[in-house]
Amino acid sequence: MIDTGNTTWLLISAALVMLMTPGLAFFYGGMSRAKSVLNMMLMSFTSIAVVSVLWVVVGHSLTYSDGGPVDAFIGGFDYVGLSSLIGEIEPADGEGGGGYPLLVDAGFQMMFAVITVALISGAIADRAKFGAWILFAPLWALLAYFPVAHWVWGSGWIGDLEIGGYEVIDFAGGTAVHINAGAAALALTFVLGRRKGFGSESMRPHNLPFVLLGAALLWFGWFGFNAGSAYAADGTAALALVNTQVATAAATGAWMLVERFRYGKVSALGFASGAVAGLVAITPAAANVTPLGAIAVGLLSGAVCAYAISWKFKFKYDDALDVVGIHMVGGIIGSLVLGLLAAGVTGGSDGLLYGGGVGLLAVQAIAVVGVTVYSFAVTWVIAKVIDLIIGFRIPEEVETNGLDHELHAESAYAFDELDETETEAVSSPTPPGGETTSPQVRA
Repeated sequence: MIDTGNTTWLLISAALVMLMTPGLAFFYGGMSRAKSVLNMMLMSFTSIAVVSVLWVVVGHSLTYSDGGPVDAFIGGFDYVGLSSLIGEIEPADGEGGGGYPLLVDAGFQMMFAVITVALISGAIADRAKFGAWILFAPLWALLAYFPVAHWVWGSGWIGDLEIGGYEVIDFAGGTAVHINAGAAALALTFVLGRRKGFGSESMRPHNLPFVLLGAALLWFGWFGFNAGSAYAADGTAALALVNTQVATAAATGAWMLVERFRYGKVSALGFASGAVAGLVAITPAAANVTPLGAIAVGLLSGAVCAYAISWKFKFKYDDALDVVGIHMVGGIIGSLVLGLLAAGVTGGSDGLLYGGGVGLLAVQAIAVVGVTVYSFAVTWVIAKVIDLIIGFRIPEEVETNGLDHELHAESAYAFDELDETETEAVSSPTPPGGETTSPQVRA
């Protein structure tokens, strides 16, 4: 029978995770420059369109069905088109779990695939061909996301990895989502190269209210991302929700403290970036640490990621919107810290600080290294092939003029119209009554 409580919670969680990708569009769009904001946001929105269709056609099947002799690496084709899941119910497990239609699970996981692809786009802001991105997104999903998600959550080698009785913990996507996307972002920065003026010109965010709005939407949607991964409306979901909140809050404080120490001031961008760093780091650990442990995860990720975003200047890779410094580094922190802080609160293994052995830390490290190396290598190959066939990077003239105008024939802001209106207001005679500002300008 269908458990309406669990089913409702999964439906709501799927909607929350879907909202995260438009939230990411605002977050990335605000961080980009004004002349390319629409292009940046479109990369997130087109990920919704492309990956959603691909997930139904083959993605869910490759991630969750039995792959036969290659099941350790990739799934099979039992669920192609999802027709076989219509009417199928996940049996209740007797402990409050299950009882939901399998199609709800497919929809929930679809949203994870969508945002994972979208996350990568921030690293290549201002310099990627839009057509190349549209080609890259489904290829990367097919060759990187679906296999890695199968490794972790399907029945692949990471899910089956065991050392001394310890198994890998990735509750909601530290490896499959964040390290996967972050390593891919790093590979793309090497293939596309640095933006014109990187390191010498100011490339500040053009719209910080957009950044804060995007961070707020991500924070809100992340409750579905993490608590929804309990697959039941139960105590595990409650723990994941509380841990998500306090880890994120702690990370914002840690990031702002680092800013105050390094620069003498705190910033809105720092608050938003710290929030995302905390959200990323608690993702793999949301149901396996105590709330105090979650605060520790947040403090660590906020402080380390605040330093990590500056590594791009030291090592000369142009991670435009800090995907590597926040998602890859934050995902690694959250995955490895489980080896220390996992408390076995939902039946999982204990970390070193809770009486466990080094086995959990070892399996976590193997998963982190495996996903990082695979994602980086596969992404580099995909991007190189695309670059050889159609070219991945835009010409310098297009980069200078702005991608919105050159690639989309649009502009986020009507600067020309504003300039013309201001000119008319200055040159027109003073009307009766002494008003010197036109109604158009006041509006």
